Order: sequence, then C-alpha cells, then structure tokens
Amino acid sequence: MKETKQRPQSSRELAMDVLVRVEQQQAYSNIALNQALLRANLPRNEVGLITELVYGTVQRKNTIDYWLSRFLSKGVEKLEPWVRSLLRLSLYQIHYLDRIPPHAAVNEAVSIAGRKGHKGISGMVNAVLRNILRQPEKLIIPADLPVVQSIALTYSHPEWMVRRWMNQFGEAETRAICESNNKPPHTSIRVNTMKNTPEEFIEILSKHGYSAERSIIAPDGIVVEGGGNMALTSWFTDGLISIQDESSMLVARIVDPRPGMKILDCCAAPGGKTTHIAELMKNQGSIIAYDIHEHKKQLIDAQTDRLGLDAIKSKIGDARELANEYSEHTFDRILLDAPCSGLGVIRRKPDLKWTKLESDITEIRNIQYAILNHIHKLLKPGGMLIYSTCTLEYEENQAVINKFLESHQDFTLDTIITDQLPISLNSCTVGEGMLQILPHHYQSDGFFITKLRKQAL
Repeated sequence: MKETKQRPQSSRELAMDVLVRVEQQQAYSNIALNQALLRANLPRNEVGLITELVYGTVQRKNTIDYWLSRFLSKGVEKLEPWVRSLLRLSLYQIHYLDRIPPHAAVNEAVSIAGRKGHKGISGMVNAVLRNILRQPEKLIIPADLPVVQSIALTYSHPEWMVRRWMNQFGEAETRAICESNNKPPHTSIRVNTMKNTPEEFIEILSKHGYSAERSIIAPDGIVVEGGGNMALTSWFTDGLISIQDESSMLVARIVDPRPGMKILDCCAAPGGKTTHIAELMKNQGSIIAYDIHEHKKQLIDAQTDRLGLDAIKSKIGDARELANEYSEHTFDRILLDAPCSGLGVIRRKPDLKWTKLESDITEIRNIQYAILNHIHKLLKPGGMLIYSTCTLEYEENQAVINKFLESHQDFTLDTIITDQLPISLNSCTVGEGMLQILPHHYQSDGFFITKLRKQAL
C-alpha cells in the first residue's frame, strides 16, 4: 500500500480503516470505532454516517461477501484487507442505504483506491462496483436454499448460530432474533434514584430538548430518542444517570437488595449492575465487587467514584476461588453475572457473530458451572443467588442451572422472579423461575436471569 499525504480522512476512509482493524487485529468494532471518532473530532452528521457504515458493513458481512463473490473471479478472501473492506462498505452503501446515491459511493471508492493503492487496484474497484450497479438482479438470496442457509444469508448470521437457534426457538423466532440483531440499539439510561425519580429526570430531559419516555420493562430506565452519546453529558459526569441497557437493568431489581445487606458480585465489571444494586440499597450496606482483571477493576472504580457510592469495594480475583477468601454463609445475596458467549448483545457488538465459535459455548458453560459450584457455599441460609447472562443459549442458561439444582438439593428456584418487575415480563419466563428476554421482545439486549433460594436452617 502506498503512503498517503497527511490530509483529513473522508468518512468512508475512516470507516474502512476501522473495518480493517476489526478484521485484521480482532479489535472490537465498538471500541475501534469510538477511538477513531474521538481522534477525528467530526461533526455529528459525519459521526452518524461512519457509525452506520461500520456497524452496517460488519452486520451484513457474510451476505455482502456472498454477493461480492459473484463479481470477483478470485473470490473475496484473495483481496488485500483494505481493498476487501472498501468493497464491502461500498456494496453496503449501494444496496442497504437509500440516502447515498450509488454512483457517489462508487466514485468515492475509486478515489480512495487511487490514493491508497495503484491504478490497477482503482480500476478493479471501479469495474467491480459498476458491474454491481449494472446487474442488481444478482443481489438476491436464491429462494430454493435450505432454510438455515437462507436465514443465515438473509439476516447475515453464521449458519451454526442459526441452526442452534432453530433447534431452541423454531424458525419464526429465529428469524425475529436475527432481524432484530441488525437493528440499531436505542439509547437507554438508568436514573440514579438516590437523586431523581425517572419522572423527574424525564422533565429535565424535556426542558433540554430531548424526547424521552419511561422504559416499559425497567423501572429505573428511560429511553431517549436520538440521545446520542449520553456519557458526554454533565448528567452522566455528575452521577445523575448511567448508561445501561434495559434488560441489564432488570438484574439488580431481581437481586432485590435491602439497606444493610452484605452482597457479593462475582464478575462485576464494568460495574453497571453493581452500582445499580448500591443505589437500590441507598448506599447502605456492603457490596464486594470482583473481577479477574486489573483493568476491569478500574472500570468498576470509575463508576463507583462517579456515582459517589462508598458501599462498593472492588477486588481482583477469580470467582472460582472466592470460597477460599470468605467463610461459609457470609453473604445475604450473591450475584453471578456469568461470563458468557454474549450472543444476546450482537446488536451492540456485531463482530461477535464472526469471532465466536460454536465450540466456545461448551468451554464457557464449564466455567459458569465451576463458578456456581464454588460460590454457593458463601450464601447465608435463606439467601438468594442470582444468575444472569447476556446470551440466548440454553446450554449456558437453563442447562447450567438445571445441572446445579440436581446436585445441590438445598437450592430451589424462586418462582416469583418477576415480582419486582412489570407484569408484562411474565410472558418471558421459561419454566418456573427463569426469565429469558430475546432481542426482539422489547428491542433490548437478549438476557437470561434466574433467582435461586438457599434453604433456611
């Protein structure tokens, strides 16, 4: 690749560079994009375009590659990474974005190719994209494909993922999940109820020109229409709000913390659920928040400091070894927001679709069970152990809990898990005492939450 002179990058160049980092360096798309946007300091409309180009291209990668292969004699994988990313984001604009004239997308791509490469590359990019414009009939999914392959290409998901969800949820639900995963997430914030009620904060938002309404599933949540990055507001800095998905907000409510309790949060980073628990218990009591990594402990501390919550003490440690740190029957509540495959948050992290392997699920499941098997003894008799994940996978959710209950007769499912939540969530229970929210139910993250009660002495 030839060097370019120092000049401001266009939106498409910046998007292309982020896509290359995601593919070649396994960078997380949300982190790589945020870093690039902070460096570029662009106007809001440009930020919106770049965000759309990056997330959209990553979301639709396998469908885009399927179509590109029809116009490339040597296939997509033989291309240089930056050329591959340039063609992908150009086809994404041509096929999926109505507001960008196709010829403008082609001309910009050819211009970028000329600056980044040589005449041969820019000529190839020009030829491929103009062929696509001339033959739009090739950008279709054949009607006679097997159903798994058809869904995988229509909604751009790996076939193994589609197959698993088909087995668990059936075809209609799987289509709905995959379609929802490709929609942009809305902006949801959690109100610090030690300082304001949700109704009071909606009034504050309204006075500043924001359109906001109460979450229909999270009692402490507000959905802000077109809110942008609320973490850049003084409300966030001053500890009036936190940025959190609505599904994630349900966990602390199900923990049902009370002032004066002693609570263990086994895998607490980045601290959203931990701080929510502290707010609900009025910052009165003790929350020990663990994470295995130092840099993630720092994330917990940053949230704790921002919100002024001194009930939380963060520590570094492996949740599988905490039974060596504390005596039996130490905690009133234990939260295990377990490490998981994360397949419920694909809408926010679309690259997860392409980096996760099916074999990861079994490995993660074993870690989840190992943690449960070690921490349960730290719970007081009559106490509650809350288990949650941001995945849809039965193997990581119901299967782990059922296995645990079979070998720990002193624990039972709390069948009134939704008692602290809106009645509408009763329809999301799976079996007795387990809550499974799928991405299309409320346009929030996919989440699994269950509550186990330890037998009283």
